[in-house]
Amino acid sequence: MARSIPKRSEIPVEHTWDTASIFPSDKAWEVEVQRVTEQLPELLRFQGQLGRSPRVLADWFEASEQMTFRLGKVMVYANMCHTVDMADQAASAMFDRARGLYARALSRVAFAEPEMLAIGFDTLRLWMSEEPRLTQYKHYIDQLERRQAHVRSSEVEEVLGQVVDPFGTASATHSILADADFTFRPARGTARRGRPMEVAQGTIGKLLTDPDRKVRRSAWESYADAHLAVKNAVANCIAAGVKQNVFMARARRHKSALEAALTSNHIPIDVFHNLIQTYRKHLPTWHRYWAIRQRALGYDKLYVYDTRAPLTAKKSRVPFQKSVEWISQGLEPLGDEYVRIMRRGVLEQRWVDIYPNKGKRMGAFSTGVPGTHPFILMSYNDDLFSLSTLAHELGHSMHSYYTWKTQPFVYADYSIFVAEVASNFNQALVRAHLLKTNDDPDFQIAVIEEAMANFHRYFFVMPTLARFELEIHERVERGEALSADSLIKLMADLFREGYGNKVEVDTDRVGITWAQFHTHLYANFYVFQYATGISGAHALAERILAGEPGAAGKYLKFLNVGNSLYPLDVLKLAGVDLSSPEPVVRTFGVLARFVDQLEGLIERKSSKSKKRATRR
Repeated sequence: MARSIPKRSEIPVEHTWDTASIFPSDKAWEVEVQRVTEQLPELLRFQGQLGRSPRVLADWFEASEQMTFRLGKVMVYANMCHTVDMADQAASAMFDRARGLYARALSRVAFAEPEMLAIGFDTLRLWMSEEPRLTQYKHYIDQLERRQAHVRSSEVEEVLGQVVDPFGTASATHSILADADFTFRPARGTARRGRPMEVAQGTIGKLLTDPDRKVRRSAWESYADAHLAVKNAVANCIAAGVKQNVFMARARRHKSALEAALTSNHIPIDVFHNLIQTYRKHLPTWHRYWAIRQRALGYDKLYVYDTRAPLTAKKSRVPFQKSVEWISQGLEPLGDEYVRIMRRGVLEQRWVDIYPNKGKRMGAFSTGVPGTHPFILMSYNDDLFSLSTLAHELGHSMHSYYTWKTQPFVYADYSIFVAEVASNFNQALVRAHLLKTNDDPDFQIAVIEEAMANFHRYFFVMPTLARFELEIHERVERGEALSADSLIKLMADLFREGYGNKVEVDTDRVGITWAQFHTHLYANFYVFQYATGISGAHALAERILAGEPGAAGKYLKFLNVGNSLYPLDVLKLAGVDLSSPEPVVRTFGVLARFVDQLEGLIERKSSKSKKRATRR
């Protein structure tokens, strides 16, 4: 019998996030849903009135922001209840209701931007000088002016708002399949390992780093095979998601879904293509890493399930409390305030939902809105990989904390493009601290293994998924069909290029990788920003690690800016220019140094072992 993952009801409350800080109970949430539902129609009293005076426009901004503030808390609470147990039907219904309410709210406010366009930008800027409450919207008006060609009439905008809810069905279906309905075969190790191990979204990461090759292989095959068993259903979901992206791009008069995704975030399309070109140019670094890993493991052939196999027998156990201490020490260059706020959030305010449980959504994320804590969901497994994940998500949460504290509501969000900078920055600083303060070769190898696993995800898998995403969108834009088998073949071919001849590729099991990213591939060209994010993060972290005067202060200013500047300008303020491929090239240099360092550590260990054997 497989080792059991606890039910949600078996998790101690102190290890869960504090949903009661948003609403004390589901009943209180229900009351707020009713109030918001009843008050939504009040926004319509502004329809056709925004051009009357600057006072009316300012009143509109205040009313709509207050409604959005309340709706955000409704959405976050429902999502938090849903993601900790995707099989909980009551929580699933709450989330569905919240999503529907959000879509209705979008349709209620759809008239606003077309009416502002009708007022005209000269008049809007004049009004900002006449009505103090409008002054803070200068950057918002600048953004609207840039987007004006893609803002449709009130009627069209209302329809586009209404389709948000039904358009979420494909992604939601894929998520429910993956997080609630999949049944995975247990992983099995050698006979001496005893009972089989349960494979689940909360355990697959740990199993793929198990020292027993049989455990890794059986877990990897079980995970892939569960997705392959429903390949046609999930391919239909992905196809629906891509068609929806293409529909929305065309409805807003964009040339492509890629253009729609990037220009709406004010990112030049060249940034995407520069990343892909730079990634392909530096694939030899990855090929070299696979060869080093194969030699270190002593395998005739390296398989995908070996790419995270431990290279040292001494595995570092890192309990949650210790990870908080090490992360705090690593982030000391950012100052006492940053560390104090972070520690209080984790240790006292229950920002983090810590451990795996049945039905818990895969992966990790930071969530919240102004008026809530910046919460974190993860499945902590007492190892360096979990420590790094916690550091990553705390980067997001601290970014949110400072933005919400500093910015008015209109700028209290930040672009996806800058989000992954803060998260990877934390990992870079913490990793450097661990390598500096512990010179044990086995520990250093373990830390570099974690670094390489992170780079593998962000600088290998994500650019590959970005290439996949571009191709499937272009196929739909050309009127071609997407089938499970065509998606599997495309994905396997892209990974073959990345692995070179150094890693054996099982076409079906590697090719189904796209189905394992049921949150990412519905976000319309989100995944490439993981790679640009890690590039920006390392460019900024290296400045601080080198002791550059003022670098930490610039970084903290970056955390405070939110959406009050365009994404590339925000990062320039911090000290990095991602409109150029140069930070990506430099970060491949960081990757190459890790590969060099790992090779040196492995060779020294091998040399010592040979000397001991000779003495015997």
